[in-house]
Amino acid sequence: MVQVTFHDNRVTLPNKEVKVGDQIPNFTVLDNDLNPVTAQDTAGKVRLFTVSPSLDTSVCSDQAKRFSKEASTLGDDVAVYYVTCDLPFAQKRWVEVNEAKNLTTLSDHRDLSFGEAFGVTMQELRLLARSIFVVDENDKVTYVEYVPEGTNHPNYDKAIEAVKELTK
Repeated sequence: MVQVTFHDNRVTLPNKEVKVGDQIPNFTVLDNDLNPVTAQDTAGKVRLFTVSPSLDTSVCSDQAKRFSKEASTLGDDVAVYYVTCDLPFAQKRWVEVNEAKNLTTLSDHRDLSFGEAFGVTMQELRLLARSIFVVDENDKVTYVEYVPEGTNHPNYDKAIEAVKELTK
């Protein structure tokens, strides 16, 4: 069972852990135009799902900026999705202000479907725990990082390396 803290306080996550080798769990989130997006809608490419509590915090914003920059070098066979519980309108505004054109923001605010499926819903806060998931074009999870302390950065280099391994 995954254990994480947020500001050094232990938080409760769903009793679900996605592991390398698992098939991508199903989920439904919203895009910036309030359209539903499911796991099946993302299929056919290598996917990096970068997850955080909120784009309105410095670490989360830095995480999104870093993966947007990295996404520009990964090619057309890779899709980068940034999942938070922020409202789609706030995500859209953040993307415009930060010119983050190389990633797709997805909102899990409505149902916490992604958070529950991937085991990253911080139940006390109704936010998503910082985490990274890389999924190949056949829907197999090939890299997982649950960041132990929610205010810390993920391991960007390992995540990008995991994507590049799939695109060789």
